Amino acid sequence: MTATDSSAAVAADDTGHAATRVLLVRHGETDWNTQTRLQGHTDIPLNARGREQARRVGQALAGIRLDAVYSSDLQRAFDTARAMADATGAPLHAEPALRERQFGCFEGLTYAEVEARWPEPARRWRLRDPAFGPDGGETLAAFHARCLAVAERLVARHAGGHIALVAHGGVLDSLYRAATRVALDAPRSWRMANASLNRLLHGSSGFVLVGWDDDTHLQGL
Repeated sequence: MTATDSSAAVAADDTGHAATRVLLVRHGETDWNTQTRLQGHTDIPLNARGREQARRVGQALAGIRLDAVYSSDLQRAFDTARAMADATGAPLHAEPALRERQFGCFEGLTYAEVEARWPEPARRWRLRDPAFGPDGGETLAAFHARCLAVAERLVARHAGGHIALVAHGGVLDSLYRAATRVALDAPRSWRMANASLNRLLHGSSGFVLVGWDDDTHLQGL
């Protein structure tokens, strides 16, 4: 699915209230992404491909007006966000509440290693049990609540404006579900690509989806 720039297309929600445009970006690629290792709160840097993805995101946004760029304080997200802020001139703010889900004992392991070590917890995780959390980690329900709370707080700070949130796959998944009213335990059928552009609108009825998975700036990489 390809998104289009909604900057001129939507300025108010269906009640006439000023709506806030939200640009969502997942961080660029890391080596742990390529190894299917769960990163969670572990502070893994961008790899060479991820740094180029971040550069291209910034290049794609040059000339677009943003009121602010908010980013997870983990370096893979913050370095991606810095390229966006530099290109647009928007102020950059670290926001720890935009961090990925904390995976506790799962962090640093591949999906296959989690399955092998903890078959039953892995089953509950795979089925998206909202009440399940790995030892030392967050439950899915708590993580989802955190994502929505920080997003609502930041859009309220810029009502009627245009902001960017740079975060992680799990955060984007939560906001996609909020915007499309998809249940938390429903299987995922949408992409969470590194460094693609995703657009939401926030108004009196909450988040709505405008466009998802625009990766035209990454073609040929």
